[in-house]
Amino acid sequence: MLRWFRAFLPKEERFFDLFARHAKTSVQCAMALRDVLKGGDETPVHCQRVNQFENDADNITREVLTAVRRTFITPFDRGDIKNLITSMDDAVDQMQQTAKAVVLFEVRAFEPPMREMGTLIVECANLVGRALPLLQSIGSNVSMLTQITEELTKLEGRVDDLHDIGLKELYLKHRDANTMDFIVGAEIYDHLEKVADRFDDVANEINSIVIEQV
Repeated sequence: MLRWFRAFLPKEERFFDLFARHAKTSVQCAMALRDVLKGGDETPVHCQRVNQFENDADNITREVLTAVRRTFITPFDRGDIKNLITSMDDAVDQMQQTAKAVVLFEVRAFEPPMREMGTLIVECANLVGRALPLLQSIGSNVSMLTQITEELTKLEGRVDDLHDIGLKELYLKHRDANTMDFIVGAEIYDHLEKVADRFDDVANEINSIVIEQV
């Protein structure tokens, strides 16, 4: 009965504008991270761009959480809104953690699997950007939302595979050489894998919202 009643009440659509802004920032951050993984002398510049986009995403997240507290009627459950934007922001935060590790260890060259992981992370960010507008009309977009979240999970699995392949190659490359190079490389691989894990968390939050609303 409550769900039926809420369906006829006016909703605060500003949330979807904020979701869209955060998703756009996430894509920009992912593209900056992909540029980081190209390596070279411009690496620190791209790391700084990642930091700036992460700061922008934090500001949008705060706007969403403030709106949740102040808005009488929300498009879906307040807890779901909080969990969704938090999971989105966690993905961006993890991108920043990757960039911070690159700066800390002064890395300027990256292994091919790392670069491929960066490309897949951009794909993840783009998929989230496609999914969020569909939440405005969940009933008519269940199939598409399901396809997108399934693709996010598949991408996360591909990143996991690249993580394992990359670590193995890294070990074989450095087992008789510089141990520190292996440790640094493994740290970056782990951060990149966690970015994809956080996007999979976003997919899970979207699925949870769909289940509750349909």
